[in-house]
Amino acid sequence: MATDPVCGMTVNESSAKWKADFNGKTYYFCSQGCFGRFTAEPSKFAD
Repeated sequence: MATDPVCGMTVNESSAKWKADFNGKTYYFCSQGCFGRFTAEPSKFAD
């Protein structure tokens, strides 16, 4: 399981529809909205 970096929701990595790679790490998202917010400003949400 992963944590959506935008909203903090738990996301199942194997069934996640939305994911993005940033600085060598894969991030998983609960929704298209969270995915869109992350891809617009990844450095704001990445570890």
